[in-house]
Amino acid sequence: MSKIKFTKMHGAGNDYIYVDAMQYPLAHPEKLAVEWSAPHTGIGSDGLILIDRSEVADFKMRMFNNDGSEGIMCGNGVRCVGKFVYDKGLTSSKSVTVETLGGIKVLQLTTDNNNKVTKVRVDMGRPSLHNKEQLANDSGSMTEGLVQADGRDYIGTFVCMGNPHFVIFVDDIEAIDLTTEGRALETHSIFSQRCNIEFAEVRDSGVIRTRVWERGTGITLACGTGACATAVAAIVTGKAIGRATIAMDGGDLEIEWDGSENLYMTGPAATVFDGEIEDSNTI
Repeated sequence: MSKIKFTKMHGAGNDYIYVDAMQYPLAHPEKLAVEWSAPHTGIGSDGLILIDRSEVADFKMRMFNNDGSEGIMCGNGVRCVGKFVYDKGLTSSKSVTVETLGGIKVLQLTTDNNNKVTKVRVDMGRPSLHNKEQLANDSGSMTEGLVQADGRDYIGTFVCMGNPHFVIFVDDIEAIDLTTEGRALETHSIFSQRCNIEFAEVRDSGVIRTRVWERGTGITLACGTGACATAVAAIVTGKAIGRATIAMDGGDLEIEWDGSENLYMTGPAATVFDGEIEDSNTI
């Protein structure tokens, strides 16, 4: 049985296990994501992220939720990929491209006095309000539309950041039963591939307080693509202009979008610890 070196990292509290797949190719990452993410019998995390070679970018990222499903993209995760490859000497450039299932992301790294990455700005590409593969209605789009789940009415906006999001603005975000309502909406039949759910409240300061139910994971302290989707939904519905601070349970993310071109996300990336774990499924 071989030993795999890993690094546990988090972006605004959204924590994953990171493995250099160039050094440790894993045969069944979907199974290991479930096993290793378990809080009491494993390492404990929101999932597993593999960093590999790419033919079209500097690196390739694959991410698996803690239920074993493979995700399209993770905004907090890709920031930590930038920190991983720079801090561990896999690149000396502070501009890094990362291939994901949601396209190539361009990262700009900010370092501290010890030359360690503390913050990453990511070009997240152009968001979309239309995706007929992810939203099963006639138009494949929904802005302030009605979805009924478990006897409740929800008015929300669908945003595709590569992965699907449904953003619901509420008056009192703390009154939301996130587990019950998030689960019911994630699996609603209108969302063909299930959906990430964001509940958001616009505060007097202009900050948008957001709570997240992630597809395939459940409640998380933050979601990078969810923060992006929340800002987009706020901008297209007139609740924000050009930029927004998204305050999640794990910290704040800064989102910039002019309403037509690419969206930019800036936020922290942190290492929790390095370790080794035994695995019999390496290639």
